[in-house]
Amino acid sequence: MDFATFFSQYGLIVLLVILLIFMFWSSRRRMQKAKAEQEQKARQTVPGAEVLLQGGLYGTIVAFDPDNLDQPAVIEIAPGVEIKVHSQAILRVVDPAEGVVTEDEFIEAEASEAEYIAGVADGDITSISDDRKYSSHSDEVENDKKDKPEA
Repeated sequence: MDFATFFSQYGLIVLLVILLIFMFWSSRRRMQKAKAEQEQKARQTVPGAEVLLQGGLYGTIVAFDPDNLDQPAVIEIAPGVEIKVHSQAILRVVDPAEGVVTEDEFIEAEASEAEYIAGVADGDITSISDDRKYSSHSDEVENDKKDKPEA
């Protein structure tokens, strides 16, 4: 059986199998991209972030619970004007909150604070050690001034 005979008999089936594989691969890749975008939106949806609602309103998130999406989000659309919307009515985050601490940053800050407290308790970190650094630097500057003749 040569190639031409095989392709004439089974070519359509091979083409359909290749097409099905491509469709599954394409669909899976699209779902992964959508999931990544949704996770990024969830990370940016924090109180203080400016958002666009599905109705075309812009506002700032006052309260939002990412764990319970059935609970409404509180959005401030004007100073003193707060509305409750379904959490899925938030279309996209327009301006992520700057200076707002995320949960991961908060946990990291607590860990570094615990390390600092442990260092102070062990005696590794003291204000005296900082004073010695600055005083040794100022002593070097004074010695340099003494070595140089004045004009």
